[in-house]
Amino acid sequence: MIRSELRGRRVTLRPLVSGDFESWREVRRRNVDWLTKWEPRQPEGYPNDTVDRVAFGARCGAREREWQLGTGYGFGIFVAGRFSGEMNVSGVQRGPFQNAYIGYWIDEAQAGNGYTPEALVVAARFAFEDVGLHRLQVAIIPRNRASRRVAEKLGLREEGVALRYLAINGAWEDHIRYALTAEEWAERREELLKTWVEPDPATRRTRR
Repeated sequence: MIRSELRGRRVTLRPLVSGDFESWREVRRRNVDWLTKWEPRQPEGYPNDTVDRVAFGARCGAREREWQLGTGYGFGIFVAGRFSGEMNVSGVQRGPFQNAYIGYWIDEAQAGNGYTPEALVVAARFAFEDVGLHRLQVAIIPRNRASRRVAEKLGLREEGVALRYLAINGAWEDHIRYALTAEEWAERREELLKTWVEPDPATRRTRR
């Protein structure tokens, strides 16, 4: 059975449910300037899930169906039990590709503490060991330094720039593509888990 709650050293990842609406709304409203410049623009006429409880519930339901179909695995990032962001394994493709895309965001108030790279390692372990994928990709707008630092801290392999790759906030944006394969995960697993996930009070340090 595929686990739905994943634990790191300081973060917990689990699917969002309707009962998370108040926490979701508070964080998203407070981070609107921090986040929306890096995200696709919401289509005209669609309800806003940051203000509409029903729309948020529908979003959670859609993510649950993705879990059931094995096409995507969405997680909220929780720090000390408090909702602090999202980590999504999406667009799962089977057959000869065995690939998925990783997307993430963190509350600006929690940025710089190493929670996002920790959560990404937790999600990578899930993707390779629980779901059985062969490849994960992360695509980041070049000027999004905060997001790029996450990939760089983890030493993800850079594969080059995809021109006008995604429509972000109303404009087609270039993206730097990073990747991690199952072979690379097997080679680096112990290092990544020891650095970011496994309890190790003797060597724990403040992450910047």
